[in-house]
Amino acid sequence: MLTVAHRVGDTFATNVPGRVNPMCRSIRTLFNFEPPATEDEIRASALQFVRKLSGFTHPSRANEAAFDRAVDDVSDAARRLLASLSTASPAKNREAEAMKARERAKARFA
Repeated sequence: MLTVAHRVGDTFATNVPGRVNPMCRSIRTLFNFEPPATEDEIRASALQFVRKLSGFTHPSRANEAAFDRAVDDVSDAARRLLASLSTASPAKNREAEAMKARERAKARFA
């Protein structure tokens, strides 16, 4: 089934009735956490983004160099973005946010 996403407020809605997706579940928010995002987290997020865009989980040898270069470029852009953002909100606690996510998942899949 082909779905088309369109922006609705701060979320993206699909043409599947009753379904609204805020973003790809594999890509996590990295800004405003204590401790800050690590290089591994930034790279993992970039990898998921490039996988989503390209449609490749593992690129072929012919596309491997372009794929790896894209992951490096997205990692650099993400790192610059995170360094340049500011907020007046207090930093979020990773464990507390993970607990909230588990509760949301429990309610969704119960």
